[in-house]
Amino acid sequence: MKSADHQFQFETVSYLTRIGNQVATNLQEFRDGLEQCSDASIFYHTFQSLGQHHFLTEGFSNDFAQWTLAALNATPLAEQLAALDIRSFLAISDLRTEILRVTDEYCHTKPSELERRAFEPFYFCEAVEVTVPLPIEARTLGEFREGLLHLSNMSFHYHFLVSRLRLQLQTNDFSRWFANELGLETLAKRTNSIDIYTNTLESAKEKLVHYIDRELAA
Repeated sequence: MKSADHQFQFETVSYLTRIGNQVATNLQEFRDGLEQCSDASIFYHTFQSLGQHHFLTEGFSNDFAQWTLAALNATPLAEQLAALDIRSFLAISDLRTEILRVTDEYCHTKPSELERRAFEPFYFCEAVEVTVPLPIEARTLGEFREGLLHLSNMSFHYHFLVSRLRLQLQTNDFSRWFANELGLETLAKRTNSIDIYTNTLESAKEKLVHYIDRELAA
């Protein structure tokens, strides 16, 4: 079993939600906020919000779609925003451009709704991370599997989903370590392809353990 030159350090994380300068009370302000808010805010309301929406039985998986439905009653816009597959974007700028395109198209077809006051305001937020190393490290795939079994959903969410902002959306902490330190490209690709829409954090972790077991048995 190959031993990595650089160990994988599991971490735990807590978040402080920070409200940005943009607040929307109607569709026009929402559109302008999308253009002006930080990349971290776009990430927060799409990728990061997935962790919060995983256990909801109703509504949409990103905050933009959820708000346009609940606060603006703009069902067609909400459905289009919810239909965006965030896995297909390799940069926040591209994701922002597509969200703006969808929103602008709706604004052009519904100009009378631009100034209509929302039922509640939308606050553009971002998360401030505070990370702490856990007493769990791995240099081999077997050690990684053992550490994964003891990992909380919050820590898994940090390494598997939130890490995509640091890594320009292209991969996650687990896949990068598998590929760069253990040379396990296939395992890295399988891990990165775990569907973040149809899996809960718990089932995504179980699927990753299954992929690791297949690799260890090979």
